[in-house]
Amino acid sequence: MFRIFALGLTLTTSGAATIAVAEPVGDPASGQKQFRRCASCHMIGPDAQHRVGPALTNVIGTAIASAPDFAYSDALRVAGAEGGIWDAETLDAYLANPRQVFKGNRMSFRGLRNDQDRADVIAYIETFADQNEAVDVAEGFAVSAEILAIEGDVEYGEYLGSECKTCHQPSGDDDGIPNIVGLAVDDFAIAMHAYREKFRENSVMQIIASRLNDEEIAALAAYFEELEN
Repeated sequence: MFRIFALGLTLTTSGAATIAVAEPVGDPASGQKQFRRCASCHMIGPDAQHRVGPALTNVIGTAIASAPDFAYSDALRVAGAEGGIWDAETLDAYLANPRQVFKGNRMSFRGLRNDQDRADVIAYIETFADQNEAVDVAEGFAVSAEILAIEGDVEYGEYLGSECKTCHQPSGDDDGIPNIVGLAVDDFAIAMHAYREKFRENSVMQIIASRLNDEEIAALAAYFEELEN
């Protein structure tokens, strides 16, 4: 399942020996930690659902832009129509520079520049091929039922949401910024608490979330879920 690369010698036509470049072997355990960067938009596991980005369970070996009920960018739809497959090599290139590989792609993630980090994430994703056992798609971050049960004040959320809407468009268009319009209350709340606790990596969101209390997060969650209607 995992990619294994070896360091070896090859001979050129002139007879000179050259050293083949070794590529990193992916470590799923390390990849699980790296996947926290992805978890704000993507879920993975048997019960995973689409969020801002598509669910990634069993993505290895599938056609690009083939997950049902997800609105892909034109760039990814074209790649899929042309026979593109999410294999390890394509994922590696994509994770290195998402917008360069598929120009016009909407994913806001800037990419993983470190070769080992990419190999680890891919190894982790590969562990979710044909999984039958339920997993914690929240990647170890939990929010208490009491906090999630807080009923948010929609009007207060609208007031607080003015800052959010400087980046997240209320029309639902993403333009490189994740769409949060219509996002389920629990998903919104969990994401914001994860940023507040610095579990999810995004310095801007961490600062914004650190200024919000539980009731304010609940209010924002209620407002943006209702905004879709």
